[in-house]
Amino acid sequence: VTDITFSAGKLLDEVGVDAIYSPLRSCFRDIYPAMLEESSDLIYGGLGSWAPSSQYKALDATGISRISGSWSSLYQAIRNANIMIEAIPKATSTTDIEKNQFIGEAKFLRALAYFQLVRGWGAVPLRTEANMLEYSLPRSSEEDIYALIISDLEFAESNLPETVEISGHPTKWSAKLLLADVYFMLNQYEQAANLSYEVIQSGQYSLVDVGTWNDFENLYGATVVNTPEEVFYFKYHELDGFSLALYYHGSGNAGEYIRQAGYNVIVSRSDIVPYIEWNDNDLRKDLWYHYEGDGLANGYLLLRKYNDVSGTNPRNSFPLYRYADCLLLYAEASCRVASGPTPEGMEALNKVHRRAYGYPSAQPSPVDFNLADFNKDSFIELCIKERGYETMGESKRWYDLKRLGWDEAAKYVKQNRGIEMEEPCWLFPIPVSELNYNDAISEQNPGY
Repeated sequence: VTDITFSAGKLLDEVGVDAIYSPLRSCFRDIYPAMLEESSDLIYGGLGSWAPSSQYKALDATGISRISGSWSSLYQAIRNANIMIEAIPKATSTTDIEKNQFIGEAKFLRALAYFQLVRGWGAVPLRTEANMLEYSLPRSSEEDIYALIISDLEFAESNLPETVEISGHPTKWSAKLLLADVYFMLNQYEQAANLSYEVIQSGQYSLVDVGTWNDFENLYGATVVNTPEEVFYFKYHELDGFSLALYYHGSGNAGEYIRQAGYNVIVSRSDIVPYIEWNDNDLRKDLWYHYEGDGLANGYLLLRKYNDVSGTNPRNSFPLYRYADCLLLYAEASCRVASGPTPEGMEALNKVHRRAYGYPSAQPSPVDFNLADFNKDSFIELCIKERGYETMGESKRWYDLKRLGWDEAAKYVKQNRGIEMEEPCWLFPIPVSELNYNDAISEQNPGY
C-alpha cells in the first residue's frame, strides 16, 4: 500500500516512521551482530551450531539460515522507509520543515540498512520509493548503493534536528557520524575526518569517565537511558529484549550478570595474542571474565559489557555509534589525510585511552601516547588496535577488517586466530528465498 494521505499530519508521520525501527531493532537484537562479532579476529564462535560461523569459510546450512533472516529484516526496514518517503510529502496538515525532518529520519534509517547490506552482501537489489512495486530487481553495483546511502545521509544531515526529545532517534550529528563511517569504509578519509571532526567540535558529546571496570555499567548497563556518549543507539525493553546480552554469557551463571541462562555463543580466549598483549591496567580487559562451565575448556572468556541483574529480559541498548567511535575514527582518518598523526588526532585517541585506564578523559594522563613516538604506519596500527579493544562486543571489528582490504584482513586473522581466510567468508550468501522469487537475480556470492 503506497497511496497514503496523512490528513492527521504529524502524528501519523511519527507512527509511520516508527514502523521502520521495528525490523531494524529485530535485526540488531541478536543474530546479525552475533555473526558479525564471530567474524572478528578477536572473538570465537562458542559451542554447538555457532562455532562454524567463525572459521572464515563458507557458512554451513544453519549459518545461512540465520543470516538470511537478517537480510529479510533489513529489507523490511527499507520497504517501510520507502513507503514513508513516498507518502510524507502528501500529508495535508504538516509543515514543510516537519515533513523534511520525518523524511530525513526515514532516509537515515534506509541508509543505515543499506550500509549493512552492502558491506555484508556486496551488490544487492536497490529498492527505493521509485521502484518498490517492482518484484524482480537485479543486483545494483556497490557504487550505486553507496551513492544512494550518501545521498540519503546528506539529506538527513541537512534536515534532522541537532537534539531530540526522545532518546533513540537520530540527530544531524548521528547522520554526520554515519556518513563519516560510510566514507571511512570507502577509504575516502578526508571526508571521514572532516565529518567526524564536526561532531567533535559540536560540543554535544563527551566520554563517560570510569574509575573501575564496574563503572562501565554507567555506559552499557540495562538501566541507562542515555549518556553524553550516545550518538545513535537502538533501544530495548523487557518485552522487546536485547537478546544479544544472553549470547555473551554462559548458561551456568544466570543471576550473576543476567537473570536468564546465557547461550555460550560469543567467547574469546586468554591465550590469543591480542589478549596476552593487552595491558592488565586497561579496565576494558576486565570486562572479560574466565568461564569454564557448559563444556567450555580452560581459558575461555565471556563478556560482561551487557549485564542486567534485575530485569527479567535483558534491556540493554545496542550502541551503534558512540562518541568513542567518533574519536577513534577521526584519529585514524586524520592521520591518513596528513600522512602522519596530528595533534588533534592524537588527543582524540588519548581521550579514549585515558578513560580506558580510569583517568579523566579530558585531561593529560600518565598513559598518554606521545606524538613524536609515531609515524603514519605505526599510528594507524595503534588506532586499529585501540578500536579493536574499545568496540569488542559491538560488532564493528569484521567490517573494520574489510575496510582495510583482503590482504590486511587476512594478516590480522592469521596473526590473531591462526586461520587462513577463504573467499566465501568475505560476503554473506544471497538468501535462497531471494534467488527463488526474484527472477532478475541468478548469480550467487562466491562459494555458495
